[in-house]
Amino acid sequence: MSVRVRIAPSPTGYVHVGNIRAALFNWLYARHTGGTFILRIDDTDVERSDVEYEDDIKAGLRWLGLDWDEGVDVGGPHGSYRQSDRFDHYREVAHDLVARGLAYHDPRSPEELEELRKVAQSEKRHPNYYIRRPDTPATTGPIRFSVPQDAPVEFDDMVRGDMRFEAGAVDDFVILRSDGVPTYHLASVTDDVDYRISHVARGEDLLPSTPKHILLTKAIGGSVPTYAHLPLLFGPDGKKLSKRHGDTSLRAYREGGYLPQAMMNFLATLGWSIGADRTVFTVAEAIESFDLVDVSKNPAVFDLDKLAWINGEYIRAQDPEDFEAGARTEIERSMGRSLAADDWERFRSISGLVQERTKFMVDIPDQVRFLFEEVAADDDSWAKVMDKEGVAEVLSAASSRLSGLDTWDTESIEGALRGMLEDLEIGARKGLQPLRVAVTGSVVSPPLFESMAALGSESVLARLDAAGRRLAGS
Repeated sequence: MSVRVRIAPSPTGYVHVGNIRAALFNWLYARHTGGTFILRIDDTDVERSDVEYEDDIKAGLRWLGLDWDEGVDVGGPHGSYRQSDRFDHYREVAHDLVARGLAYHDPRSPEELEELRKVAQSEKRHPNYYIRRPDTPATTGPIRFSVPQDAPVEFDDMVRGDMRFEAGAVDDFVILRSDGVPTYHLASVTDDVDYRISHVARGEDLLPSTPKHILLTKAIGGSVPTYAHLPLLFGPDGKKLSKRHGDTSLRAYREGGYLPQAMMNFLATLGWSIGADRTVFTVAEAIESFDLVDVSKNPAVFDLDKLAWINGEYIRAQDPEDFEAGARTEIERSMGRSLAADDWERFRSISGLVQERTKFMVDIPDQVRFLFEEVAADDDSWAKVMDKEGVAEVLSAASSRLSGLDTWDTESIEGALRGMLEDLEIGARKGLQPLRVAVTGSVVSPPLFESMAALGSESVLARLDAAGRRLAGS
């Protein structure tokens, strides 16, 4: 059997990292088996669906490199891949089920239905005993699917193993609302049947819907797909991932300085492992090794510290030219202008050092802004380092040492300043941190000696002088 899997997000908000993790696992399985990966847009909620959110879904998948073989913007042999274009078809399916006695119209309110269920239970009958209304006129009310009560629903879940839902555990459920809008159950199952989906890998939160979908699939006349219910994502506190743990949309990470390769690698570890001692791996390695049967059924922890570490590993492993290109994009975006040739050469002289220390690409502009424009230390950095006894003496001594250099390079600068520390009989922290704040405007910067060499003698000496004057209050 040819593997055909799908991701079917709803465009009612920015795409959640949990949906993207499900998309990744489906994509990996399709690529591992040589199957087909389909993007379907489940937009039956017409009022809340928005093209902005659909664009966000597609942009997120493309950012991660999750290309789809059939579906929105790609096409394929199975008609539309947006549910909003198929409402007439869903209605036909629902009315056909009614005509075959497998579904029925029910005009009653939820309150009335609950009361009928209570009566049935009091008489020790099935909860649906008084609900089914085959005598109801065929043009009124929502359509409910008649759940067979003669046998349990059983299936083998690729992640959770043998699953069994007892007869009577599933109530009759609405498949077409009274306004003619299909429910999730009808639209999803109909599409899975029409598009010949062979495997449905989705979140564990949808497990209660699975017996309904299996029964509906059989009633429509389709082949029941193989199910794999993926573990939910939890925060480090052991609770279901939510906004209290930080950003939950992929968009936030796309804009937050994360590399797509790092994000993809991290998401792949949420419920699956390539090996006991492997955390960082390539896409090709993941494709070769991935199988849905190897996914854990235990909750997966969305650990931001782990993601940050993986992102840093990928940044440090980048080809230097690729890193510089990405850094330039971030710097110019942040500054709102293109870098001049001499600005760029100053950055390139220390780019390797920046790369070694970078966890997020968006952090780079603040780290190196001192190379391109005048900077003033913020009040916190100034108070932490500069408002202390002996700082003025350090600035004066450093300026005297550096102004006497014949050669302005890293080695000469380091030699001069190490000599200054010996003369003043102070440690590096007390003697070099004030210079860092004076020259870069921050307590955090690339290595000081290399930064000074890149900035140039004229700018360094001018900034030391300005810091001295600020200390003196002039």
